[in-house]
Parts: sequence; structure tokens; C-alpha cells
Amino acid sequence: MAEKFVAKISEFQDGDRRIVTVGDKEVGIFRDRGQFYAYSNTCVHQGGPACEGLIIAKVEERIMPDRTSRGMYFSETDTNFVCPWHGYEYDLRTGECIANRKLKLRQYQVVQKGDEVYVVT
Repeated sequence: MAEKFVAKISEFQDGDRRIVTVGDKEVGIFRDRGQFYAYSNTCVHQGGPACEGLIIAKVEERIMPDRTSRGMYFSETDTNFVCPWHGYEYDLRTGECIANRKLKLRQYQVVQKGDEVYVVT
């Protein structure tokens, strides 16, 4: 297993991302609400740069007990990222494709050592 320095924690704010190359792999590292997540930068659809697109709040619909919609809103807790090639959207905390949760990006371990962040592939 290879370990690659990504950044100092103090240089990595919530909502930030870095793309690093470890050997022959490109990995996207995200920081969200103080947690780090790392995924393969290869989209499950057609191999696009999955981790390089928009980072957005999950869009949810409020359904009332009578099954009517109260409209769409942005989640305050869930964040997604979108592959810029064809719009495949992924859950930032799990790497699962929103449209089909059976499809998932390869996840990598993120290690914090003092004020430094590393990804392990």
C-alpha cells in the first residue's frame, strides 16, 4: 500500500477537495464537516473525472403525510459531488452513485498525522 501526503489540515477547509496521483491512480480527497473522504477519480459511467465536478448540497423533496409535495430543498446535512462529464452524482460520505446505490466509487483510507493528511491506496 502506498501513502501519499495530501495537505496540512490547516490548509484544507470544509468544502475543499484535492486531486492527487498515487502511482497510477488519481484520487479525490474531500473535507466535509471536519471529516475526510477519498475516492477514485474515475466515474463508474464512462471513466470521467468523477471527483472534479460541482460539490453541492443534496436536493430533497418534502413529501407530506397525504403524499403531496411541499417542494424541493437543499439538505443541511448531505453533500454530493457531480462528475463533470455526464452528471453522475455521488454521495460524498459513501461514494455511492445517487441514481443507483449499487454503483460506487472505490474508497480509500485517509490518515491524519498531526496536522498532515495522507491518503492510502
